Amino acid sequence: MSQWTGPWPARLHHLRYDSKQPEAMVTFYRDCLGMEPRELGDGLWLMAGGERRLLIGGGETELAFSAFALENTGSLDDFRDQVRAGGLNLAPSPTPLFAEDAFMVHDPDGRGVVFGVAAEPAEVLSRVDRLAGRLQHVVVASTRIGPMTAFYADALGFVVSDRVLDEGGEVTACFLRSDPEHHSFAVFRAPESRPDHHAYEARDWNDIRDWADHFAALEVPIFWGPGRHGPGNNLIG
Repeated sequence: MSQWTGPWPARLHHLRYDSKQPEAMVTFYRDCLGMEPRELGDGLWLMAGGERRLLIGGGETELAFSAFALENTGSLDDFRDQVRAGGLNLAPSPTPLFAEDAFMVHDPDGRGVVFGVAAEPAEVLSRVDRLAGRLQHVVVASTRIGPMTAFYADALGFVVSDRVLDEGGEVTACFLRSDPEHHSFAVFRAPESRPDHHAYEARDWNDIRDWADHFAALEVPIFWGPGRHGPGNNLIG
């Protein structure tokens, strides 16, 4: 087996959210985020627009899994061997957007993390986007920030980019990357474990302006930004 390299590079490809109101979720992401809905069967919806994709299903409201795409099957095979050698239990992939050799593990909060090679319908890959916004990172809140950070950094090989400390020196947030960008995943300390947010990357300030105009036309309030994110110093809207 080759030396441990982690999943590098693995880009955040898509997410699955389950909701007690999946139809309302489909409507929101269609109208506000410019994603076209496609029903996949068994109550599962694919929402796709440009370089952003979500799966939406029914059930208890939760981020069911995050899916990271590796560049090719060779990289995936090497990473699978390393993860298995580390003692993690591998489960079958639950996503229709990856090839059949994808696999899933569960983090300390029980949330799925899927790794695979993208295998999407051509109409999804070629779709032109009126408003640019690539799915870029996902963040969760957790009561187990230490075990969560250790799992993603040590068991999966994500690289720690930044930590935020409180006045007592305790970690309140940890940002990790699985590709050259500042972070593709982060975990925030919280009194409960839950999804926090996911983010889309615009190309420039003009895109942020256009998104702001789009939300204004829909009377959707913006409660944070435009400005700069602390860790990473990236522009936010």
